Amino acid sequence: MFRGIFVTGTDTNVGKTVVSAALMLRYRDEAPLRYWKPIQTGIERDDDSAEVARLAQCGEDEIFNCGVRLRRAVSPHLAARLSGTRITVRALVEQLREANHTTRAAIPRWIVEGAGGVLVPINERETMADVILGLHIPVVVVARSTVGTINHTLLTIEALRRRMMRVAGVIMMGTPDDENRAAIEKYGAAEVIAQMPDFDPLTPDTLATWAATEFDRNGVLFGCLR
Repeated sequence: MFRGIFVTGTDTNVGKTVVSAALMLRYRDEAPLRYWKPIQTGIERDDDSAEVARLAQCGEDEIFNCGVRLRRAVSPHLAARLSGTRITVRALVEQLREANHTTRAAIPRWIVEGAGGVLVPINERETMADVILGLHIPVVVVARSTVGTINHTLLTIEALRRRMMRVAGVIMMGTPDDENRAAIEKYGAAEVIAQMPDFDPLTPDTLATWAATEFDRNGVLFGCLR
């Protein structure tokens, strides 16, 4: 039904938004990409859609800026409850299905960014994993490169595979660590597609240069966007 990549993470603030922007930069000339953040909490201080638009220098037609937008930087289920509303997988999937049907150009390939990690709850019984299942697209796991990442990344991969989801690969963020990379690839049976360094400053130009030369050199993720 949908075509694209879901960008999840081992934790919150791990780098999902930057990876989403890098995907837009890397493959927008190869496929009709659109970015979507289905659930955003703490909207009064963070706007990931705006940040992707800035970093990837997106046009209006490349950002689907609809979805659940809630105040308070807490878990989606809590932010929704405090706001007197309720998030459901069905409503999110229907929203994207409608966007697919109303697109005038070619069928979009979606870069969908999750909120937090795979098992973050969105209501009293559904989690972010159920959102991924509802969209039925491959998953990229964004992980830190530092100590602790092996356990966190392997747990995330296991949680996805137990639910019969396709793990397209892992992106490691921060100072490259070849030992951690090798361990994730060996024990997780998942390719580390890239190790993204910390950019100082993080600008559209620095990210675009890196994406063009270092990101997904083997075209693994492009196979998910065809």
